[in-house]
Amino acid sequence: MPATKITWRDAQSMPEDGKLYEAIGGELYVTPAPKTRHERVRMRLVDALLQLLVHPGHGQLFAAPVGVEFPDTAEGVQPDIVFVSTAQLHMVKEDTIQGAPDLVIEVLSPSTARRDRTVKLDLYRRQGVGEYWIVDGDAKQIEAWRFAAGATDAELHTNRVPVRLRDRALGEIGLATIFD
Repeated sequence: MPATKITWRDAQSMPEDGKLYEAIGGELYVTPAPKTRHERVRMRLVDALLQLLVHPGHGQLFAAPVGVEFPDTAEGVQPDIVFVSTAQLHMVKEDTIQGAPDLVIEVLSPSTARRDRTVKLDLYRRQGVGEYWIVDGDAKQIEAWRFAAGATDAELHTNRVPVRLRDRALGEIGLATIFD
């Protein structure tokens, strides 16, 4: 008997218990609520990205538990931070973002690090996400995967991370302000 495939819509029917529910490749992934350190790093990134991306009018920024749905494959996730450019705002629906955002950011936690570096990396690459950042608070670094630019390896940033919209540089974020 074949195993039941879990869809994004199935994941959204789970209880509201403070956990994040995601559907990737027909599998259900459950993540506990983040710790304070994780949230501190996430909020500092949100603040910096608001200044560089949102306030100048380049698009909109969203944070978990907002979902990103990939309707063609019935997959969906709740990334820590999502940026959708003005040109892509048609993807923003009332209850979810449908399609591949310009930038997706995951802040590593002990319970998610392996998944963020493997399963989600593969998902974002195959779904056409423009750029994917893996934020490692322990190593105080950001791995930036520029899928839209055809990257096959991550750029490793330990001092400053460039903020781009496609190939256009919009500024930089000093990582000391994020991790200290």
